[in-house]
Parts: sequence; structure tokens; C-alpha cells
Amino acid sequence: MPIPSSLVTLLVGMALVLSGLWVGYNVDLLPLAASTNAPVYDSLFRVLFSIGTILFLGIVGLVVFSLVRFRRRAGDQTDGLAIEGNLPLELVWTAIPAIVVLFVGLYSYDIYERMGGMSSLNDHAAMHQMPAMETMEASVTAVEGGKEPAARVWGGIGTGAGETNVLPVEVTAMQFAFIFHYPEGDITSGELHVPNGRPVELRMKANDVIHAFWVPQFRLKQDVIPGQPTVLTFTPTKAGSYPIICAELCGPYHGGMRSTVVVHEPDAYDAWLQKNSPVTATVASALSTPTA
Repeated sequence: MPIPSSLVTLLVGMALVLSGLWVGYNVDLLPLAASTNAPVYDSLFRVLFSIGTILFLGIVGLVVFSLVRFRRRAGDQTDGLAIEGNLPLELVWTAIPAIVVLFVGLYSYDIYERMGGMSSLNDHAAMHQMPAMETMEASVTAVEGGKEPAARVWGGIGTGAGETNVLPVEVTAMQFAFIFHYPEGDITSGELHVPNGRPVELRMKANDVIHAFWVPQFRLKQDVIPGQPTVLTFTPTKAGSYPIICAELCGPYHGGMRSTVVVHEPDAYDAWLQKNSPVTATVASALSTPTA
């Protein structure tokens, strides 16, 4: 007794879904997770990896099956069947991609919002509380009371609600380096040094062309566009050194535009801050200078 084609289709579909889910949740292609954003992003990646695996196995399997099942037999010189149109099939292969794309779009939006990607765009008060760097463009609308115009932040990943003790760092991207300035200690560095477990707010600007600040272990990437200051907030969770990569083609030496983010334990970070702060060095020099 032949097996109904509908039952075969159902079983094959279930096998594809289960295979895709197993691959998506058991094959790990991502680097070390070292920030609070990483688990949120990784959940999206697993879903996308599962969907991609299901589509890959399904399409390749269908192609291989068709090559074997409908191949030209030896000695067969006849034309193939003239099959024109199949409305149920066309509806299915239109509806499935539409549903998948809609689901991925909504889920991606939810992930971006949970990471703080919408806070700086919607919370204008929080945007204007951020002190402006020297080259930040002023908003065309002055605040009430005749004060100076507030700096406009174009977007990025902002600070989550309830986060306190945020470490501000000003980031300048230029051909072909990232420069980091710490307002708290008036330190300028070619490396980014941050304490483990403390929220960090990068206030980013570009001096020349479009750059991109990317730390794979933090699952963060933010374009840095001239004239459009952006914010990137993260909280590191593992001490160590991680690469900072410019992920936007910015010129002939783009491949060499790299730096390092060093995540210290809190005590080690305080020691680094004290050692490198020019204010501390000036005070220490003054105390060691003998007086007449």
C-alpha cells in the first residue's frame, strides 16, 4: 500500500524542523560571550541559524531528490510533461517566506529594543542629558530659558532603565585609529580600558569618513558617521582583552584599524585609572617637590 504523499510531506517537514533546531541550538559558531548583550543577541542568532539550516536542508534535499527522481532515463527521447501552474504550491512558497521574514523582523526589533537600541531614539530627555564633545553638532532647536542648544545624538544603543554608575568614554574614530578619552580622569588612550561588571557608555564621533566600532565578543557593532554622534552602551561580564575592529571600509589601511578593549577587575581598573590620570600624576609630583 503506497504511503500518502501528504503524510510523507508532513514527516519530511517535521524532520527538517527538528534537524534545524538541533543544529541551531547545538552547533556553536560564535566567539566567547563577554557582555550582558551577548546572551540576548545569541538567542536571535540561534533562531536565525535554525531557520537557515531548515531552508538549506529543505532546498538542497529537494534539488537532489528532483535530480534523481526526474532525471532523463537512458534511451528516453520524449519531451517532459507540460505542467503549467500550481496555485496551492505557489501560495505555500509565497506564504512561508513572508511569514519567516515577518517573524524575523519582529523578533529582531524586540532583541534590539531589549539591548537598549531604542532608548536613545525615543527618550529625548536622556539624549540631551549627555554632555557634548567639542565637535558634536548642536541641535537646531534651543532649549528653554535661552541656554545653549543641546547636543543631538543620532542613535545607537543607550543606557537601560535603572542603570547607575555608568562610565562615560569619548571615542573618536579617524583614519586609521580609535582614540579613547576618559572625562573622569582626563586620560587619552589608544586602548579601551573598562571595569568588569560596570556599565560603559561610549560617546562616539568620526573625524573624517564612516567607521564602525565592532567587538565580536560583546556582540556589538555601531557605525560611526561624521557629523552624527552616536552612543553605544554595554556592560562587560568577563575580564580579558578583546579585539576592537573597524568593520566599515574606511580607506587603504582599513584592515589595520584595530585596537583592544581591556576588561579589568574593578580594583585593577581603579589602579590603571590612578596610574594613568594626569591629575593624579600632577598631585603626586607636587607632593614630592620639596618646599623652601
